[in-house]
Amino acid sequence: MKLIETHIVPAGVKDIRLQEYAVSIFQAAPTKSSIKKAIKRGEIKIDGKAANTGDWIIEGQKIELFQQEAPQKVFNLKLEVLFEDEHIAVINKPAGYPTSGNYFKTITNALQYNLKVSTAPTALSSPQPAHRLDNPTSGLLLIAKTGDSLRKLHSDFKEKRIEKIYTALVDGKFPNRKRLQDNIGGKYSETEISLIRSFRFKGNDYSLVNATPKTGRTHQIRIHLAQAGFPIVGDKLYGKGKSSGNLKGLFLVATSLKFEHPVTQKSLDIAVTLPKRFIKILEQEGLT
Repeated sequence: MKLIETHIVPAGVKDIRLQEYAVSIFQAAPTKSSIKKAIKRGEIKIDGKAANTGDWIIEGQKIELFQQEAPQKVFNLKLEVLFEDEHIAVINKPAGYPTSGNYFKTITNALQYNLKVSTAPTALSSPQPAHRLDNPTSGLLLIAKTGDSLRKLHSDFKEKRIEKIYTALVDGKFPNRKRLQDNIGGKYSETEISLIRSFRFKGNDYSLVNATPKTGRTHQIRIHLAQAGFPIVGDKLYGKGKSSGNLKGLFLVATSLKFEHPVTQKSLDIAVTLPKRFIKILEQEGLT
């Protein structure tokens, strides 16, 4: 393993365990999840010994972060890159691929094939998504290429400083605007939905809507729309029993990202056009 970061615990630190403390000290592992994984892989040592999540931190300890030198698997999937610099990138994720996970064919494993290697001091060994999109969802995905950028983007998502807008095709005639609120997994969730247009296609009523999640629960938009009686077309998990004609695939795409660059502080507003399957339906109805 290769040593990439070292930290000496300063005076005054006490009553804190490694998993909580290490989040604030390593730029290459800026989240609790990344710290936990690094500990599990034996990549964090305290005074030369493999660390455990429950270890208590003591003044003067040397905490080291190592990196496995085995090369990461690279999935040769061509991605559309909409923005890239030394610190971050924004890609257009195709539907049908998980963002990450214990698979080979993931977007994470395809990033090295599509993005340039960062030369920044805190460059990650491989670019990492700063959030996730479901397997069947396509659209904009924000990527971090450095540890400090990843940490800042996670903080911005948590503090709701990043605005994500999705576009969905749903069953039924949706009202002009609606704020959907509910508990998902025991946590408050909120999504704002605005109508783009309603129309009939092959004898069924559909609506094209924009969805802006105000919280970030798993499958939030899909659950909220289904519970409101307007399931997303192609949603086999939450839209069972609803008519979708012969349309295939989940008609949900992340179409807009508005955020502040984690290093330059420049405001970025990135958008992507609707996928061809959306356009095809609209063209047939003379709505484009």
